[in-house]
Amino acid sequence: MNAMIKQKVESRKEKILREALLLFAEKGYMDTSTKIIAQRAGVSEALIFKHFGNKDNLLFYLIKSGYRRVLQHHRGMLTYRDAKSFLRSMINLPRELVNEEPLFWKLQERLSHHEFSRQQHELFMKPVYPTIQRAFAELGYEKPALETQLLLLIIEILWKKEANGDLTNSAELAKLLEAKYGL
Repeated sequence: MNAMIKQKVESRKEKILREALLLFAEKGYMDTSTKIIAQRAGVSEALIFKHFGNKDNLLFYLIKSGYRRVLQHHRGMLTYRDAKSFLRSMINLPRELVNEEPLFWKLQERLSHHEFSRQQHELFMKPVYPTIQRAFAELGYEKPALETQLLLLIIEILWKKEANGDLTNSAELAKLLEAKYGL
């Protein structure tokens, strides 16, 4: 009996999360009320507060769990084997991430000014910086720190454009970057 009740609570919680992600990504965080989320999820607004406390906590949960999924799914991709394959992975990462979780990345792009969202993104990217710099140094680039900064700026623009649907030739751009770096 308890397992059935718990299963129902979990499925309603998942509905809340799914609808909140969809609404936050499409309408924006500020323009989405918990009332609208509850209506779309087919639950009471009180249930949202029971699970998350408030709308901010719901957003924080969506962001943290989104990055957790990304890290679990791409653990091997971020492993350093050699300089060229790592850089190739980083160049292709924005397209792959957005293709796998378009709503999460659209939400992240919309919230790029939001402090918590920005902090989580910086935590996600932090371990990548020294590894990219190492790759450029191993490949003999004169200024590996500047090359790293440039590549990360390009990656940032690519995933944001991809998340907004403003990029129709991301694969071609990735190939161009690979060619630029001799990958």
